Amino acid sequence: MLADATLALTDIDAKRLGFAQQSAERMVQAGKCPAKVEALAGADAVLCTILVGDAEVWGHDTEFALKYGVDVNIGDTRDPSGSSRALRAIPVMLDIIKDVERLCPDAIFLNYANPMAMLCRALQRESFVRVSGLCRSVQGTAMMLARWIGAPFKEITDTCAGINHQAWYLKFEWNGEDAYPLIREAVKRPEIYNEEIVRNKMFLHLGYYVTESSGHNSEYNWWFRKRPDLIEKYCTHGTGWNPGVHAFILNEYREKEHTWKNEVKEWLSEETPVSLERGPEYAAPIINVWRGGEIYHCNGNVANTGLIPNLPEGACAKVPLFVDKAGFHPVHVGPLPPQCAIVINVNLMIE
Repeated sequence: MLADATLALTDIDAKRLGFAQQSAERMVQAGKCPAKVEALAGADAVLCTILVGDAEVWGHDTEFALKYGVDVNIGDTRDPSGSSRALRAIPVMLDIIKDVERLCPDAIFLNYANPMAMLCRALQRESFVRVSGLCRSVQGTAMMLARWIGAPFKEITDTCAGINHQAWYLKFEWNGEDAYPLIREAVKRPEIYNEEIVRNKMFLHLGYYVTESSGHNSEYNWWFRKRPDLIEKYCTHGTGWNPGVHAFILNEYREKEHTWKNEVKEWLSEETPVSLERGPEYAAPIINVWRGGEIYHCNGNVANTGLIPNLPEGACAKVPLFVDKAGFHPVHVGPLPPQCAIVINVNLMIE
């Protein structure tokens, strides 16, 4: 359904916008599609992936928190750092959604920017536009758990709900059978336990597996990093892509500030092959459905309208969604296990 789509790219940085346009056009050419790259007016769907300010502006969020004893891993979601980021981003996001109301009021708005829940909550309270926030932590964690138990991912089904970056697999099944006993056996193996120390520790105590990396979860559950010895024990060694060290992603951004232009130029060169294989992101299938494709099931961030009764009404919750030509249809999940709800509600009070 998207082969003949029109792609509209917008950015206040002309150089980055140019690279994005070249990238989109290269994929269109590689796929031999009649798609066009043009402008926003009349769009069916809008994707938002902004960062307000550069890496150094973001750096202030983590630095002032550390000054007062709050050591954050990423600092883009909650805590003092995430709250500061929200205060910068919400006015900009509201300006963007007002443009959508004016130029393409029937569009769906898919947000990828953090702090996800606070931004989505602001948009959902202030605009009539259909808004959902998307993150790969649900499908990414499910793929990881499937790998741990030796299951093909296509044979896994799950029910996952909570809030962004802290959603819990209420069910995790392999060919219709409960796979949690297999996960409990898997985390006994040192190589598996050390891959996600914080999350595995949470799982063994709380009984349900949570989305998002151990590094992120260490800053949402402060007992993992309230002292240097705990950070050393849980957040420094032997974990996966995000071990939980201070300002992990910020430091990656700072390095990219000096390398991204060359990396993009290399990707755009004719010698670099272009993969057209669909990745794990939800956006493309959702837009396909919106334009008339088959109903699609995913997880998204929406207003909690009684979907999870033991979370606050109106909070931004992450729940299963069914998407069709009418929009987003969130699933009523019911109460979360009380131990999971307690952990989430503390973080929701920040949001």
